[in-house]
Formats: sequence, C-alpha cells, structure tokens
Amino acid sequence: MTDTYERLVAVLTGLHDVPPALIRPEATLGELDVDSLTTVEIGIRVERDLGVDVGDDELQPDLTLGGLAALVDSRRATTV
Repeated sequence: MTDTYERLVAVLTGLHDVPPALIRPEATLGELDVDSLTTVEIGIRVERDLGVDVGDDELQPDLTLGGLAALVDSRRATTV
C-alpha cells in the first residue's frame, strides 16, 4: 500500500485499540468500531499530519481504510 495508507494506519492504531488482524485496506471504519469521537480525532490528525482537510461527514462507517487513503492522496495531489 501507499505511504499515506501506512500513515493512516499509524494514526488509527494510535487513537483506537484495533486488533492488527482487522487492519486491511478493505476494512471499514464501522468494522473497526471507530466511534464518533475517534472519527473527529482522525480528521484532526489527517489535517495536522498529512495537510489534508477531511470532514467528519466524509468519515462515515462505510468508508474503507483504502478509500480514505485514496481520498487523502487525491486531495494532496490537488494542493501540490
């Protein structure tokens, strides 16, 4: 996977106790039991660490980790 994906996994595991076996690109935030507070924190960390604004409304339970990485990558590409 991409560097962005790896960085997102690091953010998620730093904020939320996720069993390593569940972390994969096709895992959704809902499958990982990410709650609303963690969702807000993910958005803050993505903006701070990756320089991309991802709204809380975009971090829906059906969003996959791979999908989030692709979203961040696409926004990073447009800001460069």
